[in-house]
Amino acid sequence: MKPSTLNRIWARLILMSLSRAGVKDICIAPGSRSTPLTLEAEALSAQNPSVRIHTHFDERGLGFLALGLAKTTDNPVAVIVTSGTAVANLIPAAAESRLTREKLIFLTADRPPELIQCGANQAISQEGIFSHHAETTTFLPSPSEAVSPSWLLSVIGEGLHQLVTGGGSYHINCPFPEPLYGEMEDASHYLAPVNAWLAGDQPYLSFTHAQADLQTLLPCWQALQHQRGILVAGRMRRDAREAVQSLADHLGWPLLCDPQAGEGSDFAGFDVWLQNPDCSALLKQSEVVIQFGGRLVSKRLGQFVDDFKGAYWLVDKHPGRLDPSHRSGTRIIADIHKVALALEKGLEKSPANAGWGDMLKMASARYLALLDNVAGGTLSELSMATHFGSWLVGGSDLFIGNSMAIRLLDMGCRLPACEVFANRGASGIDGLIATAAGVQRGREKPMLMVMGDTSALYDLNSLALLANNLNPMALVIINNDGGGIFDMLPVPETQKDTYYRMPHGLSFSHAAAMFGLKYQRPATLHEAKTCCLEAQSSPGTTVIELCTPAGACGQDLKALFADIAHASLI
Repeated sequence: MKPSTLNRIWARLILMSLSRAGVKDICIAPGSRSTPLTLEAEALSAQNPSVRIHTHFDERGLGFLALGLAKTTDNPVAVIVTSGTAVANLIPAAAESRLTREKLIFLTADRPPELIQCGANQAISQEGIFSHHAETTTFLPSPSEAVSPSWLLSVIGEGLHQLVTGGGSYHINCPFPEPLYGEMEDASHYLAPVNAWLAGDQPYLSFTHAQADLQTLLPCWQALQHQRGILVAGRMRRDAREAVQSLADHLGWPLLCDPQAGEGSDFAGFDVWLQNPDCSALLKQSEVVIQFGGRLVSKRLGQFVDDFKGAYWLVDKHPGRLDPSHRSGTRIIADIHKVALALEKGLEKSPANAGWGDMLKMASARYLALLDNVAGGTLSELSMATHFGSWLVGGSDLFIGNSMAIRLLDMGCRLPACEVFANRGASGIDGLIATAAGVQRGREKPMLMVMGDTSALYDLNSLALLANNLNPMALVIINNDGGGIFDMLPVPETQKDTYYRMPHGLSFSHAAAMFGLKYQRPATLHEAKTCCLEAQSSPGTTVIELCTPAGACGQDLKALFADIAHASLI
């Protein structure tokens, strides 16, 4: 067979394997060397309408688009790129995927080995390019009739099993020799060993897993439930959040909710009220901490866990280590929803210390009232955070950017019940727009997104992914002329603007126009809320630019912290 035919056959077997492993979304960037994969992906989608094709001209944005799609489902998402630096542009998405366990499959085209490191065009060394950021790597040989299709299906099947079991990224490197184009030849003799598999619809390899009874994993629960404890809700989905809330209600323990938990609690604003000595002293009376989900935003809560000396449980499906304090404790690698239900099922009728921390509810209410008074009714970052919960339409998803955006909501907002998405693995500012676009494509629901100006500038290319959007998207960009997070950090004052904040003096009106997006620049807090509500109710993307004075947010927060430290909250 000609190389062009064999290239296509291998690409077909790979993509069929991916489809049978649950892949329903394939993201493709332009390129010639990846032609066999691109053409077979298109053919697969034509045969199977449940397989969707997504395209983007920027490989870095494409990787984050796939990451967003993967956040909405337990199915893996495939990415196809050409050879060379196109592959390197996927590293940021791979790094995030490793930390947060979204399932990504990188199908990277490559030159054959004889064209590497010899001056050939668009050829770099791609072996090991993702380093530890990819959980599994399959570095294929160039397609050859000497290599059985059974071997190809088997090695891909084993890699897919590892991906489905543990999450993260799976890198399949495909070195295709030329010619890349041409009519397909008859390949029936080559495919004969796998004819039975081709005629079916099952994966090439099947695996089974034993399920442990959660009750046998939690032998200490009968004693711990009668102690003074707190529950911490980190990143989780809505069903898990509801189960954790029910557990908290029956236990009578304080529930501290990270913004990624999807709904606030009666103890909202703890990142700030923990700076109050009375509140901190009361919380330190706890003897048990059960944390559901990792990647907490609050610095103060992280410090509390660091210093905590009692029984500590951390529950998350993520198989890796999620405790940066490296403390002794019980790590339960399991579904949050199932564990919360099991703990509630194991409760006795009257836990001895129910309601022990209820005074912190009063502290939260007093803090939020004080915050509302301090923020006032003028448009600022602090007032935005204080009122943000009312800007979200029921049924909309929320995507929160990194840096100051997520910290502001953690400090000042009790979120309503909604699905919340964020990139809190590496917590970088790259690829946020692309990730949100992927989430919305996967969910097909209205979305409210909030992010900073530097983050938006970093991912400006990805505004193209929000053009021709059939679903409502309100993209709120807080423009404080640079990296406002550095106002909260002890960076050198004389170098702050030059090397940290980096003021840009730019407006996003022209960017919105360039990509055909609607644009609003509200001047008041009321106008900002109206713009957000309207944008979540009409198809298409609206960029809503909130312009605030540089440095004002940092000054407001420092003054707030000082007030709270001396306030009478309980």
